[in-house]
This record gives sequence, C-alpha cells and structure tokens, in this order.
Amino acid sequence: MTAMNLTDLAATYEDKPAIVMAGSGATLSYRELEVASNRIAHLFRQRGLRAGDHIAIIMENCLEMFPVVWAAQRAGLLYTPVNWHLADDEAAYVVENCGARLLVHSGQLDRLASVIASGNLCVEARLTVGSTSPSGGERLADAVAGLPSIPIDDEVEGYYMFYSSGTTGRPKGILPELTGAPFGSGLNIDSTMRTAFGFGPDTVYLSPGPLYHAAPLGWSLGTVRNGGTAIVMERFDAEAALSAIERYRVTHSQFVPTMFVRMLKLPDETRARYDVSGLRVVIHAAAPCPVEVKERMIDWFGPKILEFYGATEGNGFFMITTPEWLEHRGSVGRPTLGELHICDDNGRELGPGEVGTIWMSGTAKFEYHGDAGKTSGAYNDRGWSTLGDLGHVDEDGYLYLSARRIDLILSGGVNIYPQEIEDALTMHPAVLDVAVIGLPDEEMGQRVHAVVSPADGVVADEALAAELIGYARERLAHFKAPRTVEFGEVPRLPSGKILKRALLARYEGADATQ
Repeated sequence: MTAMNLTDLAATYEDKPAIVMAGSGATLSYRELEVASNRIAHLFRQRGLRAGDHIAIIMENCLEMFPVVWAAQRAGLLYTPVNWHLADDEAAYVVENCGARLLVHSGQLDRLASVIASGNLCVEARLTVGSTSPSGGERLADAVAGLPSIPIDDEVEGYYMFYSSGTTGRPKGILPELTGAPFGSGLNIDSTMRTAFGFGPDTVYLSPGPLYHAAPLGWSLGTVRNGGTAIVMERFDAEAALSAIERYRVTHSQFVPTMFVRMLKLPDETRARYDVSGLRVVIHAAAPCPVEVKERMIDWFGPKILEFYGATEGNGFFMITTPEWLEHRGSVGRPTLGELHICDDNGRELGPGEVGTIWMSGTAKFEYHGDAGKTSGAYNDRGWSTLGDLGHVDEDGYLYLSARRIDLILSGGVNIYPQEIEDALTMHPAVLDVAVIGLPDEEMGQRVHAVVSPADGVVADEALAAELIGYARERLAHFKAPRTVEFGEVPRLPSGKILKRALLARYEGADATQ
C-alpha cells in the first residue's frame, strides 16, 4: 500500500499546493500543512487529548480548517465538523452529543461558537482560528506559538465523525471504529479513491461542497493522501465551478445532482465559454440524479461520469460507470462493498423489479453515537443493516433507488415516490428547484403536493401551476402528478438532500381538504 503519512508526503512534494481555495487562490503547500498540523497536534496532547478523544470544528470553507483536521487525524482523535447553518440549539446538540472536549472555530463564526460553548459542560476550551474572538475565545495561533513543528511521538490514525443530515429529525452521530492503525495507514476511502477513481499525484480535485459534509472533506483529505491538489470552493456557484475547472486544470470533481441542474440551466453561451475538456472523472452522489439531467451532463462532459451510492454509515458502496449507466439508465450501480438484499416488510427477499427496503450484509458494523435504539433499529435479526431507503434491482443486479421510506406518499392505497415526480419537473425551464411531499387528504389519505422555486424572471401564478401539473401528467401516470402546486423556497441541504421535515413543518395543522 502506498504510504499516506503526511510527513512522507511533505518530504516528497514540499512546496507543491496541497489545498487551494478556488475563489481567493490562497494556497497551503504540503510542507506548510505538515508544519502547521504538527504544532496543533502537539497542542492537543498538551491539553490532555489522547487517541479516541473528541473535538468539534465550526468553520466555513477556509484554508485554516485543514491544519486543524490533519492535526486531529494524526493525533488519533475523533473530530466532528459542525454544520454552521444549523440553528443554535441544533448545533449545540451536535457538539454536546459527540462529547467534544475542545471546540475550534473561525472568527466569523465566533457568536455561534460562544453560544455553544457557554452551555456545554464537556467543552474545556475553545480556540479561534484567524481573527481575534470578540467573545474572548483563545487564539489558536497564540496557543501553538513555540510548539514543535515535528510529529508527536504517538501518532495514530484518527477519524472524522459526521452527523447524518437530520432531514427527518435530530442529526445522528455515526460513530466510526478507531482501529489504532499507525498514522499513514490511511482510511478506506483514501485507497478507494486511488484504485477505483484514479486519484494520484497528478490529480487536481475540485471540491464544491461544504466541508462539514462527509464527501467534500473526506475526498479533499484523500486527494492529499494520494499526492494530489484539492481545489476547495468557498461556496458553490455554477459558473464559478466551470471557471475553476478551466483555471486550475481540474482533472477530477464531485458534484451533487442539484449542482448539475444549476450548471445545465446556465445560458448556453456561458457554458460554452469554459473549457472542461481536462476533466477525466466527474463523480456524483449524495442524492438520486434525474435521468434527463445525467443524460445532458454526459452529452456535455463526455462519458466520464462515475456515480456512487453510499452513506457515512459505511454499510455498503455502489458504483456505476457511464457505459454501464447508459445500459441501465437510472441505476446507481452494483455493490463493490457488501451484499445487497431487497426485502418486503416481512423480511422476504424480493426478485428483480420488485420495490422493497434496501438491506446490506457483509459490511462493518456501525452505531449511532449515544442512541442504542436507533442503532438496533438499523439492523434485522440476520445482522443486515438498512438506512431506510427503498429500491429494486434489475435482472443484472443493478440497483435503482425509489425513495426513503419516510418520504413515501400513500394516496388512495397506492405508493407514490416523490423522487419520480421531482425528476419529471426539475428540467422544466420555469423551475429552479422542486420538492414533492404528501399532504393530508380526506378522500385519498394523502395528496401529491409540489413546492416549486421558480427560475429568475418567471411569473409564478395559477397559470404556471396548471402548466406544471400538465407537464407532469405528460410524463407520468396521472395519479402521480401533483394535485396542488405552491411556489416558495425549497429547503435543501448543501449535500443536495431536501430537508423534508422543514418542508412538512410549514403545513402542520393545515386543512386537509384544501
């Protein structure tokens, strides 16, 4: 296995950029990352943190986050990057639930960090990266001044501990197993990136998503582990992404389907302005991708699109190449990790074409931190695990996703999958974004309701609502088409997942006969 110890990488690559911020151009070389992360690792030990202890990180996408993360990784810590878009109490819940002893945050997020730390008995100290903390937090730069720039004596691999998106309830902490492997062994994803996705020293990887999500951070770290350069966007913007691909000669990138949609809806002349021919691999995941969207991306970028389906829980991994997908349109692939089972509600395994719950066997165990009930609910009596997703396989064993069970709409006794309707409406020129939910209905039990964010300059009125319903009926069975359409913001996580609980909360107590 290729050595993935940052000290060795820094000795090899020295002043080569490890991280570049796409917008500002700010750069952190391998040597600078090595020195800065070593000093912070010494600080962690000085503050009494040992392998298996926990820290929390609250930072926007910025260069300063990477030395902190690498320090935690080489000190054997569990570290949780917190979604700073959460409400104060939600962010505080994550930091308290993970048991973080130390909170590291940016100056820009000082207020949130101060609120979280003030009511948390576990947090022993908080350290501010960058500017002075208005609320009196200790500056990280001051704390590491004079500490050694060489590695600590007891380096061991740590692990990021992410929290599930919380689309339907409280975020769940997914507790990884610390193996005690020496620093430099790498994580599973690091090797997968090299063997399955072609990452190496000549890779330039564009990371457009927020670093508090698993793929943007994990794949940025994995790029460095494999000797490449990660180009990190401060925030996603469709045209800025195309500009970064051209300017930095990006070879690999990873997007979520909503990012594809944003790029496809740019004017033709804007899309034609940028050279994307240097891309070798375009990866997408995190949410199901409408077939039409993926077809158009393949037409534009070429047969370079690799899709994977997996989760932070690590209980399975599916992949599909462009040639495979063109033979199995809409599929997320076949398992490269674990064995797939599609089961009905009684646990009976189903055949090709039959929709059921997706279960996985033969993968490592996972647990939800501090929640034995949720952990046991993810397993059946055979030891198989599920995330609650529904799907089916075809005759060749390729998996197709239908929905999360909790999102299923039951109307007139028939199962309706919101994703199918969202896919049908997504590329309508008047639609910027769309989410479909089931609302109470006296006659049908639930009715299909679409919430649409209109594109810029579009008049959102009853005529457009009727047009969208008709557009859906042209593409779907009539019973699947929305009976009602409302215009407004679609609450969506940066990972691309629709925040269904926030959407449904708007309608609590609404008249079911409307």
